[in-house]
Amino acid sequence: MPLANPAPGFPRTVEVVKTEEKGTDVNIATYILLDAFRRDCDLTVVISNDADLAEPMRILTTEFNQPVGLVNPFSGHPCRELGMLHSVFRRRIRNQVLRECQLPGKLRDGTGIIHRPPEW
Repeated sequence: MPLANPAPGFPRTVEVVKTEEKGTDVNIATYILLDAFRRDCDLTVVISNDADLAEPMRILTTEFNQPVGLVNPFSGHPCRELGMLHSVFRRRIRNQVLRECQLPGKLRDGTGIIHRPPEW
C-alpha cells in the first residue's frame, strides 16, 4: 500500500496485512435476527470473536428469548463485549481439532488433483 509521507530515497509503498472485512458481520447479524424473527431456529450458534456481533446477540437473547452459543475460533478468551453476553454455552476451537478437520494435502476429482495451499 502507498505510504502517506514517504521519505525521499525510500520506498513509496509498504507491504501490509489487511484484515478488514467487507460487511460479513452485518450479513451475519441480519440473518441471525431474521432467523429469530421467523422462528426458524431453536438455538443460534455464533462462531466469531467479533465485538460487532455483541449487540445482535444481545437482541437475540433479550428481545427474542433466543438461546445463543458462542464459539471462539481463536485461542484465548472471547473479546470483552462478547464475554459479557449471556450464552447457553461457550467453546473455543482448539488447534488440534482444527488440524484434524482439514482435508488432506491432495484430493482427486473428475478433472485431476487439487493441492491444498501450503499456507493452510
